[in-house]
Amino acid sequence: MSTTPTTSTSTALTAHQIWTRTRGILLALAILVTAGIVMAAVRSGDHHGRLDPRSADQYGSRAVAELLKTEGVTIRVATTLDEATSETGTDTTLLVTTPDLLTETQQQDLRSAMAKPGTRTVLLAPGRPSVGTLVPGISAKSPVPVEARAPQCSFPAAVRAGSADIGGERYATERPPTESCYLSDGLPTLLRIDAAGTDTILIGSPDLLYNDRLDKEGNASLALQLLGSRPHLVWYLPSLSDSSARDELDEAEETAFVDLIPSGWLWGTLQLTIAAVLAAIWRARRLGPLVTERLPVAIRASEATEGRARLYRKANARDRAASVLRAAARTRLAPLLGVPARDAHSPEALLPALSSRLPDGARDLTDLLFGPAPADDTALVRLADQLDALEREVRTS
Repeated sequence: MSTTPTTSTSTALTAHQIWTRTRGILLALAILVTAGIVMAAVRSGDHHGRLDPRSADQYGSRAVAELLKTEGVTIRVATTLDEATSETGTDTTLLVTTPDLLTETQQQDLRSAMAKPGTRTVLLAPGRPSVGTLVPGISAKSPVPVEARAPQCSFPAAVRAGSADIGGERYATERPPTESCYLSDGLPTLLRIDAAGTDTILIGSPDLLYNDRLDKEGNASLALQLLGSRPHLVWYLPSLSDSSARDELDEAEETAFVDLIPSGWLWGTLQLTIAAVLAAIWRARRLGPLVTERLPVAIRASEATEGRARLYRKANARDRAASVLRAAARTRLAPLLGVPARDAHSPEALLPALSSRLPDGARDLTDLLFGPAPADDTALVRLADQLDALEREVRTS
C-alpha cells in the first residue's frame, strides 16, 4: 500500500492578497481618524458648547460675557445644580440656559432657590416640561420663529433696548403684576414676574445671547440689562452628567421599556405582524411537480467536462479532481462486479470482489481506488489512465 502523503489545495486568500484588497479602505479610515483628531485638537480650545460663556463659536456666548465683565459683573459658570443654587442671593443673577433639561426633582430644588428674597432668575426658553414647576401659573404656548420684534411694553430694560431678535416660546399668565413684552399674536415672548420680593424673567428663545446675533438690533442692550443688574452672575449650564440628575434617571431606567410604549402602539404592532405573516403565506410560491424544460442551447457533455476540469486546474484542486475520478470509476465497476450500488464506495465490499475478478489478484488496488490525492498534474493524469485501464480490464475479463 502506498504511503504517499495526502495533499490538499485551498482557495483561501493569502495574507498578501488580503492586504492588497483592503489597504485602500484602511488608508481612507486612517486619514479620516487622523483628520478628526487634528480638527478636535485645533478647535477644542474654542468650543465649550451652546450658550457657554467661554465659547467663541457661532452659538456660544463669550461676547456677552466679555461685555458684562467690562461692566464689572463677575461671572461664575456652574454645571451642577448644587453649584448654581449655593450662589444665589440678593446681589446675584441666576441664568438657567436650558431649564427643560432639568429633572422634576431638580426643578423643585431650583424653584426653592428662586424663592429667596431679592433673587433675580433668568430662564432661557423654558417650555412645557419645566415652566409649570419653575414658575407656577405660567403656561407655554406654541412657539413662533425668532425675528426682530418691538417691545410693546413698559418694562424699562425692553424700552431702552428697543427691537430685539426674540421669539420661540410664548407664555400665558393671569398672575399680576407682570411685564409682557415682545408680543406675538397677543402672547409675550419675554415675561417678567415680580412677586414676593423675587424677580423672574422668562425669555422665549436664547438667540439674543449668541455671539453671531449680539450686534444685531438691541440684543446687546437687552442682554446687558437683564443679566447685569447685579454685581454677580451665576451662569448655570444644566447637564445630564449632574449627579442630582443621574440619581433620578437611574430610578427611571428601572421601568421596563415596554411599559413606556402606549398600549395602542403595541396592539398596532401585533396587528401589523399578523398581517405581514398572512401576506407572506398568501404570496408564498407554491411548489408543484418538476417540469422539464428545453434548454435554449445544447451543450455537449465533453465541453461540460472540459470546463469543469479547467476550473479544477485553475484552483489547483487536484484532490477534488482525483476524488471525482475515483468515485466515478467505483460507481461503474460495482455493477460489473455484482456489488450493490450502496456498497460501491466501501473498500470492504468492492476490493475483494475486484481482486477475485482479475487474473492478477495479488495486486494492491487500495491505493488506486481509495488512495491519497496526486502530488502533481502528472500524477493526476497517470491516475486517470490507470483507472481507465482497470475498468477496461474488468469489462474484458
